Amino acid sequence: FNSIKSENTKRQVQLTFSSTDVHIAKYKNSIYDVQVLSACIYPELLKNQTFPVDVRQRAQTLLDACGERSVGSYTDSSGLNHVRQSVAEFITRRDGVPCSASNVFISSGSQRVMVKLIASGEGDVPTGVLTPVPCRHTLPMMLDFTGVTLEPYMLDKDRGWAVDMNELHRAVNTARGRCQPKAIFISNPGNPTGHVQGRKSIQDVIRFAAAERLLLLVDEVYQEYVFEDAAEFISYKKILFEMGPMYSDTFEMASFHSISSLGECGLRAGYMELVNIEPGVTHFVDTMLCTDISTPVTGQLAIDVMINPPKPGDSSYHTYTKEKEHVKDTLKWNCQKACEVLNNLPGVSCQPVMGGIYLYPCVTLPEETMKQAKVEAGPLYCEQLMQGQAVLIGPGCTRGLPAGTHHFRNSWIKENIVVCII
Repeated sequence: FNSIKSENTKRQVQLTFSSTDVHIAKYKNSIYDVQVLSACIYPELLKNQTFPVDVRQRAQTLLDACGERSVGSYTDSSGLNHVRQSVAEFITRRDGVPCSASNVFISSGSQRVMVKLIASGEGDVPTGVLTPVPCRHTLPMMLDFTGVTLEPYMLDKDRGWAVDMNELHRAVNTARGRCQPKAIFISNPGNPTGHVQGRKSIQDVIRFAAAERLLLLVDEVYQEYVFEDAAEFISYKKILFEMGPMYSDTFEMASFHSISSLGECGLRAGYMELVNIEPGVTHFVDTMLCTDISTPVTGQLAIDVMINPPKPGDSSYHTYTKEKEHVKDTLKWNCQKACEVLNNLPGVSCQPVMGGIYLYPCVTLPEETMKQAKVEAGPLYCEQLMQGQAVLIGPGCTRGLPAGTHHFRNSWIKENIVVCII
């Protein structure tokens, strides 16, 4: 991807579909979110009567939770206690299952911490993590960086990128011939595939991971973005506790969420909840987070804003709700129309998307073209689109895919996306 950008600097990018940054897509920030964070950064704004009452009250509450009432002060390595408690209350509301703030960790790199923890085992046998293919494009790099072996399991494209249990069993048995598999990574809603798991699929994955003694790492970052009418986001933790004490009392899991859903991805913060993890391990995670000293405080406050939006009766509620509905309606329309357009392009096919903010089309190019170019079809398609149309998209996952399978990855958050594509 970086090579495609660098090799085409002579032609200025006119459109980019490679990023999920809503600011690049020209979406307006939520007024409430921006006002609260602005007042936290510059408290003099709290004296500004033009800000709604609920904004000023919320900003003051968040500032009171900060050391020295300033976003410039360090926090505990695991995050502000106020924000951790807010996350615990959010999870409890969402799932109907108690969550303790002591099991919540705020970080700009919590997934990396968990992978480092998994990799810290003793012995010469490498550690493996069962990883979906396709997966988010930074995950293989993170596993490589921490010395963990990526053990691929293929999602079933013909069933809308569903998790296939036979494939999971094949993957874990294959992995045991060359490493020690310790965890399985799940993305729900799928990144970049856009699939959303149903209740039975989640139950099957939990049973599989429990039987194989694998730690479950579940990325639930795009939980707010489900657009298929027949689909809904259900958290893994909620399903786990519905399965009864046999699983809910012992099954080990870590779930992740971030402020990417807020549209403020540049603030770099997210949270991790640990479920049924031994206290000694939890302490070790906290210790490892100390290497980052403190997650940026503005990002931590943004988490609190994301999970505690204005309530009915608040001054900002009406405007906030209209803004969010507009964004979701636009994304749903984009999702449907972009799939239609892509499926009408020569050599391109795209599975229907249920959630998330990516499309993952398959591309087929003439064999002779690829032989002459001496490059895979996905990167070649991206390069030619950049050179010919000044449109930037991302190559698809290349590790673990069957030979002859080529994709590209693009987001569909840009308004008027069909006009942009045409």
